[in-house]
Amino acid sequence: MNQAAELSVRKTITVQAFPERAFEVFAEQIGSWWPFAGKSIGTAEAETAVLEPHAGGRWFERGVDGSECEWGRVLAYEPPARLLLDWQIGADWRYDPALHTEVEVRFIAEGDATRVELEHRGLDAFGEQAGQMQAIFDSPEGWGEILDAYADVAA
Repeated sequence: MNQAAELSVRKTITVQAFPERAFEVFAEQIGSWWPFAGKSIGTAEAETAVLEPHAGGRWFERGVDGSECEWGRVLAYEPPARLLLDWQIGADWRYDPALHTEVEVRFIAEGDATRVELEHRGLDAFGEQAGQMQAIFDSPEGWGEILDAYADVAA
């Protein structure tokens, strides 16, 4: 197995919604389900998260005081099938414009449900902290908790 494949995290969840709804909730309603407790990097209490609906769009958190904290960029916005995001949050849990890892989310129809496949790849960009970050993202409190929160709203 090559290093890039080793330094990625893959998670899958099935939601009881058609792909259009599953994509809409993930991308357009991210602020309604993102578990901000412990997963917020802004200086103010988080009010919402925003994912601008186009390639090149911003991905950020907005605080209750109106402040904004970047998370990354939208690389591909392809409803209802695929979303590709540039994750630019460093191992110190601060925005780092020089860091680039990818979060790809695919929405696959399965009858009246949707299989949501998330892959966070390129974790080697974290350098010496890559293994630690992979373990965090792969833990139950990482992408698993985030996708569970998402599934509760999408269903």
